[in-house]
Amino acid sequence: MIPVNPGFQEDGMTDKYDNIIDLPHHVSKKHPQLGRDSYAAQFSPFAALTGYEDIVSETARATEEKTELDDDAKLRLSNKLKIVIDHLDENPVISVTYFLPDKRKSGGRYVTADGIIKKYDDYEKIIYMTNGTVIRLDDLYEISAQIITEYLPEEF
Repeated sequence: MIPVNPGFQEDGMTDKYDNIIDLPHHVSKKHPQLGRDSYAAQFSPFAALTGYEDIVSETARATEEKTELDDDAKLRLSNKLKIVIDHLDENPVISVTYFLPDKRKSGGRYVTADGIIKKYDDYEKIIYMTNGTVIRLDDLYEISAQIITEYLPEEF
């Protein structure tokens, strides 16, 4: 009887590799052997979606919506700003709360900056502070200063 598959025995074992099956494992003299951690690391999962974690964390980052001021609040803010602008030569220290739009997605956050106004651009409607802060009047939410309390009544 001729075997159907040469080198294959009926018990499922092959005699094709019988001459090398009991030889010791080869160890390279040129390359150091991988440690257990390094060996396991080559089979560990990899980040198939690079940047995915960044996208998820950016999406989860909370932003606020800009609050629209009513007419009374706009009038109070305008009066406070007028007092500060009229006294710019005195370099009053002010505290300004304004909306800072987010550069990556809709919304933003409210920020408070303290300092002195360096320049007020009435045409562009921008306040430039000495500390480098630039505030658009459309983003202005609140302004306070000692000079304001001297010229405006409490209830205003």
